[in-house]
Amino acid sequence: MALSQRHRLLAPLALVGAATLILAGCAESSPGGGGSTDGKGATVKIAGGITGTEADALNKTFDQFTKDTGIKVVYTGDKAFEGNIVTKVQGGSAPDIAIVPQPGLLKSLIETGEVKKGTDTVSSNVDKYWGKDWKTYGSDGGDFYAAPMLGNVKGYVWYQPAKFKEWGVEVPKTWDELLTLTKTIQEKSGQAPWCAGFASDAASGWPGTDWIEDMVLRTAGPDVYDKWVAGDVKFTDPQIKTAFDETGKILLDPKYVNAGFGDVKSINSTAFGDVAAKVADGSCALTHQASFLSANFLTVKTKSGETPKIAPDGDVYAFLLPGMKEGEQMVEGAGEFVTRFSDDEATKKVVEYMSTPEFADARVKLGGVISANRGADPSLASSEFLTDAMKVLQDKNTVMRFDASDLMPATVGSGSFWKGMVSWIDGTPTDKVLEAIQAGYQN
Repeated sequence: MALSQRHRLLAPLALVGAATLILAGCAESSPGGGGSTDGKGATVKIAGGITGTEADALNKTFDQFTKDTGIKVVYTGDKAFEGNIVTKVQGGSAPDIAIVPQPGLLKSLIETGEVKKGTDTVSSNVDKYWGKDWKTYGSDGGDFYAAPMLGNVKGYVWYQPAKFKEWGVEVPKTWDELLTLTKTIQEKSGQAPWCAGFASDAASGWPGTDWIEDMVLRTAGPDVYDKWVAGDVKFTDPQIKTAFDETGKILLDPKYVNAGFGDVKSINSTAFGDVAAKVADGSCALTHQASFLSANFLTVKTKSGETPKIAPDGDVYAFLLPGMKEGEQMVEGAGEFVTRFSDDEATKKVVEYMSTPEFADARVKLGGVISANRGADPSLASSEFLTDAMKVLQDKNTVMRFDASDLMPATVGSGSFWKGMVSWIDGTPTDKVLEAIQAGYQN
């Protein structure tokens, strides 16, 4: 799925030397530019879907950059960004820079002919600091356009360490062990172990797509996942049905869901972020959600009335959804891409800066986010959990794939796939659901 609110992670570091500063650059210049030929005195305007405190942190990330370059950067967040940006660009109202949360949306913007190709410096930085897949997601037709900004690890299972100790259970190392753990918790507690929420207004259903994407990656492998994303493997393929069947062993079993909320069908009426409170207060033993759920825990309380501590020995923590075999580290991720519409020097410097470890460190240090930039320092992350998540993204041995629904055509990824997950939870047979999702390619 592809809601910008689901994608976040990064932190601050002092900028290093004038040469590094030349790399800086992620602020939109006012129409017509302004300032000197080296960008000093210019204002670069950035647009995106990041709002609230995260938008404040993003603006603050450029403070040192502005002091060192004289280029002012102004980021403005818009909750309707994803639905409006293509129209604005086509109408001649493009920002200097846009932070785009979906490769599919990036492709649509590139097709307008208004997106500028990545500079040599940005291209070099992406080659040096990110995996090859990240550069592919920021490219189209063999040309490179956009560097990644922040990252987001999906597929975590959140739990209470103290409860695991009480029940005498351990973090599972395989999918079968997770199913055994689920059964054990149900028997020991007499309650459903899992909670889930698919409600997200017009985007309801996306948390279910994350489940399926995780399972396709684990049961069928990355090659099949890539073919599925490309449309070469259909939703009606037995390999995709297997992922649904495995997921259904948890989400469709009334003994296993929906802890703290009701029955299986209550999953569709439960807001995706509300699961954090139930895990924190012990009503729910397990929930599947991305690394960004760590931010939701900051707004809820434990039974003792305290903000939960996120740590291996704390109130809540998380482990990656295990693979079919022990030792497999396959993760689904997401992130934003920095897209340039202006050709002036100030804007180039901003996008170049945003592709550096210094930018990543600066944003990560401000809290709540991580980066896949391999030159960034994971110890700067605002919690032990985010440090661990960032190390997973940076690990060259991690098999990482971008959120499949974000890569599929919108009629499927944010259309029939989302709707299909809601229908599936409501009781529609799997085969009919898969046919309906596949039909999205015809629209």
